[in-house]
Amino acid sequence: MALDFSTLPSPAVIETLDFEAIVAAMIADVVDRFAAAGVDYDVGNLETDPVKVIFEVAAYREIGLRARVNDAAKANLVAFAIGSDLDHLAGFYDVVRLTGETDDALRARTIIAISGRSTAGPEDWYKSAALRASPRVKDVAVYRVGTSPDIRIAILATDNFGEPDAALLAAVNAEVQKNSVRVISDRVTVVSATSATVNVVAGIWLLPSAPITVFNNLEATLRAALATEGGLGFNVTRSWLTAKLQQPGVQKVSLSQPIADAVVDDGSAAKFGTIALTFKGRDR
Repeated sequence: MALDFSTLPSPAVIETLDFEAIVAAMIADVVDRFAAAGVDYDVGNLETDPVKVIFEVAAYREIGLRARVNDAAKANLVAFAIGSDLDHLAGFYDVVRLTGETDDALRARTIIAISGRSTAGPEDWYKSAALRASPRVKDVAVYRVGTSPDIRIAILATDNFGEPDAALLAAVNAEVQKNSVRVISDRVTVVSATSATVNVVAGIWLLPSAPITVFNNLEATLRAALATEGGLGFNVTRSWLTAKLQQPGVQKVSLSQPIADAVVDDGSAAKFGTIALTFKGRDR
């Protein structure tokens, strides 16, 4: 399992910047220096004091320099690097940005590639290979069938509401079957991760002032919600469906199907089949 960097504390090398603290430290320093020279300096709190004005300018420039140091430190950390800095870090682990791949996607692939660098083909080894096959791969589940040498690699797509087409499955299969990837004792099969189809039937009532476009957009809204929030191991529950249909302007939702929650395991994902919404009228 790849490390979740969000669970780690902020790196100590990245400094918290405080403009007022820098100005205060400069004033305290100059007070001591003036005192040592026999000069009584007590106007450091006046905004019109020339010394304070100069210190504020200096502190502003110091903040910029310290921020640049922070940026340089982040550029050397996989969790924070972006753009070409991230490309160079990923390249160190033989990970190359795919055409159109975002920083977040490349970062996730790099972390998985690092985790998967182990002998005997661990889960993340195959997952890394599947993810680099195409930027259309959203997520991957790798599991063994019983105690056999049969390995299943389940693919979730970024498009088509998660359902991988034949071309995407073929691209992943070509990558994971390479001699440099597949462990010699494994029999690898690439499959779709979408194993459960959820058909939705519901009656919808709108508020008197709501435009009919609220109802007309509900199916697209529901499909988009599953594409965004769903994924491997995500259960499509009746309460989740009702909540997503209860958009602003909707007064009531009567959900007829599914009659039970669609529960999937960690290596599977649910997808929508038919969505039949009926406009029942308006109510307060």
